[in-house]
Amino acid sequence: MSHHQSGFKIVSEHQGADLPSPSDVDARVAALDLYNILDTPAEQGFEDLTLLASRICDAPAALVSLVDRNRQWFKARIGFPDCETDLSRSVCKFVLVEPDILVIPDLTLDPRTMANPLVIGEPLIRFYAGAPLHTPEGVTIGSLCVIDTKPRPAGLTESQLETLRALARQVTMLLDLRRKSATQVRTAEVMRDSEARVRAMVDQSSAGIAQTTLNGQFTFVNDRYCSMLGRPREELLTLRMHELTHPDNLPGNAEQFQNLAQGGPSFEIEKRYLRPDGSTIWVHNSVTGVREEGGRVGSILAVSLDISQQKSAAMRQRQAEAALRDANDTLEERIAIALHEREKIEETLRQAQKMEAVGQLTGGLAHDFNNLLAGISGSLELMQSRLQQGRFQDVERYMAAAQGASKRAAALTHRLLAFSRRQTLDPKPIDVNRLVSGMQEMIQRTVGPGIPIEVVGASGLWAALVDPPQLENALLNLCINARDAMPDGGRITIETANKWLDERASRKLDMPEGQYLSLCVTDTGTGMPPEVIARVFEPFFTTKPIGEGTGLGLSMIYGFAQQSGGQVRIYSEVDQGTTVCIYLPRHYGEIEDDEQSAKLEALPRSEQGETVLVVDDEPTVRMLVTDILEDIGYTSIEAGDSATGLKVLQSNVRIDLLVTDVGLPGGMNGRQMADAARVFRPDLKVLFITGYAENSILGNGHLAPGMAVLTKPFSIETMAARIRSMIESSK
Repeated sequence: MSHHQSGFKIVSEHQGADLPSPSDVDARVAALDLYNILDTPAEQGFEDLTLLASRICDAPAALVSLVDRNRQWFKARIGFPDCETDLSRSVCKFVLVEPDILVIPDLTLDPRTMANPLVIGEPLIRFYAGAPLHTPEGVTIGSLCVIDTKPRPAGLTESQLETLRALARQVTMLLDLRRKSATQVRTAEVMRDSEARVRAMVDQSSAGIAQTTLNGQFTFVNDRYCSMLGRPREELLTLRMHELTHPDNLPGNAEQFQNLAQGGPSFEIEKRYLRPDGSTIWVHNSVTGVREEGGRVGSILAVSLDISQQKSAAMRQRQAEAALRDANDTLEERIAIALHEREKIEETLRQAQKMEAVGQLTGGLAHDFNNLLAGISGSLELMQSRLQQGRFQDVERYMAAAQGASKRAAALTHRLLAFSRRQTLDPKPIDVNRLVSGMQEMIQRTVGPGIPIEVVGASGLWAALVDPPQLENALLNLCINARDAMPDGGRITIETANKWLDERASRKLDMPEGQYLSLCVTDTGTGMPPEVIARVFEPFFTTKPIGEGTGLGLSMIYGFAQQSGGQVRIYSEVDQGTTVCIYLPRHYGEIEDDEQSAKLEALPRSEQGETVLVVDDEPTVRMLVTDILEDIGYTSIEAGDSATGLKVLQSNVRIDLLVTDVGLPGGMNGRQMADAARVFRPDLKVLFITGYAENSILGNGHLAPGMAVLTKPFSIETMAARIRSMIESSK
């Protein structure tokens, strides 16, 4: 039988056979990486196929050879001493350019192999036959080969050749099954992790979030929604939304929901809900339809903000003003009483005004969360579809898309929490350009897509010593005012600059001489006449319709600038737009950089057996923290409330670090539990994790040595680095 008839190639003279090109090498190495097969333990299936090839071809040695960039590695071997060789000693590399089995009857006569160390030295191989291993994508990654120490001028029989081809196909099938199994396990882990992250972020939101069927049956509620309505999650999931709506709000509410279910636009509504104790709660609802495949609305998403305090404060304000207008007897006494009442109302409205700014965000919040959830769920569905189809090349891209959407949801939640907290924080040195850049996306979302935002940041801008949340609140309010002044659209420009005020300029601006930085917001709106400009900083003065503004926005900005040692000035002309500038004194200290994040991969595993107690009433958070601890080598103990946690702390169990939520059930909050534990564990390290700005509970930021705070939601890397640093600091 000739080699032409048998379908294999015999090379007995040097014919200049080419090795794979660099691009082929890159494709082969990438395919091997995808299989994740190199340097793995022996597996019985590959061993059996290799033994069968040796027996059928009557060869003393057989190999499953995988050709890497600089070596060949043997997944299975019969009668061959080495588990790998460098590429210069490889015969299998010549199979990579062959379309079918390569047979070399005598290796000492072939120019490519006659000087090979395995031919001229031990084990003195003489005969070689290798069937290529092709991936489903057509990349050749190695061979199933048989070897003899004696030449075989006749090569292999037709039956042996067909069997060797079939066995090579079986090896490739084993590789593909192994790859599919590993990919499916990894994908399932990513899906579970993404779902847990999204649920944790939604539950930590300061806004109430609920999802219902088209007939109003609750299918999901977060923790804040349960708290607002005063009902447990289990009870809410058995009810429909109209069963909780105040009777006076039912008619208009039902009509809007019905229109939305039929594909109508999203809407906002203020309504009252009934609580179990008979009281009512006012909420501002942003409602949107969640569209399924094909564009049909399949469920309804509602984002709710508690505005009861704002409603109550507005009512008390109207009552107080009515009382002042009606005052005609004992005027002095009645005015004193009214002024005292007004001070209380103003304090309440200061918080209400901040919440009004948050309320401006809720119109876009439902839309943004819907987009983020769609990105995550869509990516996961496509990953599942691709796996079922055996198409693995796009899986990594969809994983990245799902994880990116999760991170954007975390950033959105962090920003919302910052705007909803009550405590007044201490001023600190900040980079105003960085603050403006961080807020640009939120401001654009608040004013809407019809009004572009342009940011012009000065190069080399000086630092300022201010309270960052107050400056953020001031900037957001200025942009909201600018938007309201442009009912037909326009442009908003946010600009920063360094200002050196001499005597003349300082006298004009009513400020001391010196160096300042300015933060200006300019619109192209309706502008203001001089008589309005003269009153804009008066408390409760507003040009907006009744019920659409508190009249405290600019007065609070004015007070903030004055307390920071600066000034506010307005420049405006009717139909020419308005510019509002906040001037802040230059700060000569260093700017703190609190954005550094530790990297988990840089942390070695602990080998000392340290133990961490995790106390949190949310099982998902406990699960994530204990998984992090396991990854970096720590032992964890879990507790769901403060009473259980304190019992563990009072025992003789080794505890190197306490990780606890601040708000806990069980009779004590996290700070009280930690203080009680330090009575008998004075050196206990404590890390508080919290989703709110609970400064009053934590001592207004004044923590004892060995204590630290981490705000939810946090990244795994940040959490792991903080735990490691606190434990290592005690060594």
